[in-house]
Amino acid sequence: MAALRLLCSRLGLCTRVAVSGGMRSCASPTEACACSFSSSTRLRVKFYTDPVEAVKDISDEATVLVGGFGLCGIPENLIGALLKTRVKGLTIVSNTVGVEDFGLGLLLQTKQVKRIVCSYVGGNPLCEQQYLAGELELDLTPQGTLAEKIRAGGAGVPAFYTSTGYGTLVHEGGAPIKYYEDGHLAIISKPREVREFNGRHFLLEEAITGDFALVKGWKADSAGNVIFRKSARNFNEPICKAADTTVVEVEEIVDVGSFSPEDIHIPSIYVDRLIKGKHYEKRIERLTIRKDEDEKPKDNKRTRIIKRAALEFEDGMYANLGIGIPLLASNFISPNITVHLHSENGVLGLGPFPLKDEVDADLINAGKQTVTIIPGASFFASDESFAMVRGGHLNLTMLGGMQVSKYGDLANWMIPGKKVKGMGGAMDLVSSPKTKVVVTMEHSTKANEHKIVDKCTMPLTGKRCVNRIITEKAVFDVDKMRGLTLIELWEGLTVDDIKKYTGCAFAVSPNLKPMQQVVT
Repeated sequence: MAALRLLCSRLGLCTRVAVSGGMRSCASPTEACACSFSSSTRLRVKFYTDPVEAVKDISDEATVLVGGFGLCGIPENLIGALLKTRVKGLTIVSNTVGVEDFGLGLLLQTKQVKRIVCSYVGGNPLCEQQYLAGELELDLTPQGTLAEKIRAGGAGVPAFYTSTGYGTLVHEGGAPIKYYEDGHLAIISKPREVREFNGRHFLLEEAITGDFALVKGWKADSAGNVIFRKSARNFNEPICKAADTTVVEVEEIVDVGSFSPEDIHIPSIYVDRLIKGKHYEKRIERLTIRKDEDEKPKDNKRTRIIKRAALEFEDGMYANLGIGIPLLASNFISPNITVHLHSENGVLGLGPFPLKDEVDADLINAGKQTVTIIPGASFFASDESFAMVRGGHLNLTMLGGMQVSKYGDLANWMIPGKKVKGMGGAMDLVSSPKTKVVVTMEHSTKANEHKIVDKCTMPLTGKRCVNRIITEKAVFDVDKMRGLTLIELWEGLTVDDIKKYTGCAFAVSPNLKPMQQVVT
């Protein structure tokens, strides 16, 4: 305090600084006071009771960063306020785009959004429809890259290099961002600059900042410090730091000093406006309840894949499981080992699906399903989550696939002009050579088209990234220079059968074995 008074005195500013309720403020209303001595325009957190008042100066064509993952941790009241202000032409930066009748989907219904920068639109068919009809610009960005672009923007880092997306449309450019009404391309993505470090290729990605950030916290104190609850931290934390004006809505505002300083997730320096939300629906996108312990899975080809995939788990490993077949493999982890399951939305230590009375809207996995956690679990923000992914701290990632090439190229996120779900975190998950990548998928399409091919015809998720392929018919190891080797074969099938169902040549292991299954 003495140092502050001395500095202000030398500059001819007010030196009557008082401390009240743990917050510093000027003791007199002079224009030139210590409160105004700052290199930024942020003076103090402003508190609001009306969400419309908190966002009414968001203008047409503004760029707005919006927190949340699916419907978990979305700023419901602030999104509702934008519906009332009728602002239009918005560029929205958000990991996902809600559902048709909730969250950001409401702004799509009223056509207030011009462009969306996100990683996944799978839960919102309205977004996909508007995009394919030429009504909406859609800039699909790998989830970890998106989190890091936002983190970099908040940290004043203009750009960074990442291996995520090398060899894909993200790298090469040409991904459709906007269509004309007749289906022709109006806007396509630009190619990225590439640089080599230690024999690996990396893309230059530019940071993202916004005019406003809309954030959902759990609690805030009267100084403006914020904490989040469980997996609702997700993109909210990095988004807080990357906008000119950050507006945070919370469920509760407590007295300053109620939080231990070491427990604060977002210091007040990042918060401009704060409001206590009046109502929270906290809708759950994919309510998932644990089934009866005695219920046994049906013996079908999906179960066959799952039971083989479960043999990939080893005691003590850290693993990330994709939506669908990979996630189901967790049901067959041996009780004699411990596997730490990681989820991109900011959870390490996933447990089983909850019982009915354990359901928590603030605790979901990357598939937006309700989950539980095991003792020793932890929560963190999305940028931290993908630091674990890209940094090679995971031992295993298991993903589904649309196509896999004989050299381990993977395609699993898009059919141009037809199916647009987004890559989510998949491109990041296959980007580290330190992490074993296992693809679990049915051997052929429903139309009996090959899914294991010489060369992928669909947009790539990753180039030469797959280490093993598990189908209901066989298991292949992938050498990224030599190609495929058949190592296991389902009982009753021959090598010639596998050749018939596989769209590329492969070697056969001299130690070819029957396809293994976990014992249940």
